[in-house]
Amino acid sequence: MYILLTGCGGFIGFHLTLKLLKENKKIKIIGIDNLNSYYSKKLKDERIKILKKNSRFNFLKFDLINKKKLSNVFKKYNFKYVVHLAAQAGVRYSFSNPQKYLNSNISAFSNVIELCRTNGVKNFFFASSSSIYGNQRNFPIKEETQPEPVSFYGATKYSNEIIAYSYSNNYFFQCTALRFFTVYGPYGRPDMALYKFVDLIKKNKKIDVFNYGNHMRDFSYIDDIVNAVTKIIKYRLKITNKKNFMTFNLAKGRSQKLINFIKEIELNLKTKARINNIKFQRGDVLKTHADISKLKRHTNFKAKIDIKEGIKNFIEWHNSYHKSK
Repeated sequence: MYILLTGCGGFIGFHLTLKLLKENKKIKIIGIDNLNSYYSKKLKDERIKILKKNSRFNFLKFDLINKKKLSNVFKKYNFKYVVHLAAQAGVRYSFSNPQKYLNSNISAFSNVIELCRTNGVKNFFFASSSSIYGNQRNFPIKEETQPEPVSFYGATKYSNEIIAYSYSNNYFFQCTALRFFTVYGPYGRPDMALYKFVDLIKKNKKIDVFNYGNHMRDFSYIDDIVNAVTKIIKYRLKITNKKNFMTFNLAKGRSQKLINFIKEIELNLKTKARINNIKFQRGDVLKTHADISKLKRHTNFKAKIDIKEGIKNFIEWHNSYHKSK
């Protein structure tokens, strides 16, 4: 049984691939990633190197904009389902490089979902984001909340959902939007706050803290998130001829102040952070806090890792990873 997983060289894609291969010995995963240079290619190469140790994983390096090449992959394998996680990430980067988001998050997405349709794929799972919600006033945020994205990145992810909604209802196959909230953990992205903060604090350099640390985020540990995704996949594969389009918040379900996140890093590193406070930035949202009752109701999901354990795990990995380089 073949599964297509795009973005396998990314943070969530890497961990999800490992999880799926471990949970189901009958599946073989075809992973696609262009391994772009948005952040450390060395880290992406390291993830792929680990995945390749499993004989049931086959890696293909190319850009999903290449529809002809992607079409050949669909024709070669009869995919049981497709998990599309490949995308251009980053909220602030989207303001200066909108074309990259149009290519990766709109055009490439359209190629994947269209080839799912024409090749008879019955289940399409794809990465959305908490960024689609924008600045909300009522918390926790339910899936039914009207999206109001304030960043171009968020707008592209919401566009994906609209496209998928239309496809699922017009062509009668199941599309599932995975709305990820701030995910962190080992092998995480170097452009994300945790990685940057740990790096800079270790080097006794100042860290840029936006909105004076008053941002609040639903920090979600990677193991909990990939566990939630696998549960959603199992749930959706059991459903036929109904609920063609569904959305799920994937999060811890608890909001924490950024400054408290930083304090936990300081405790683990036994070092006081040198902080450069910066005012609220364009494209930022003040708070994210997910209502995960829908996820719990359908999958019995329960987040297990709090930020104390999660940050400790990340720093242990960070120490080990950089010591070996």
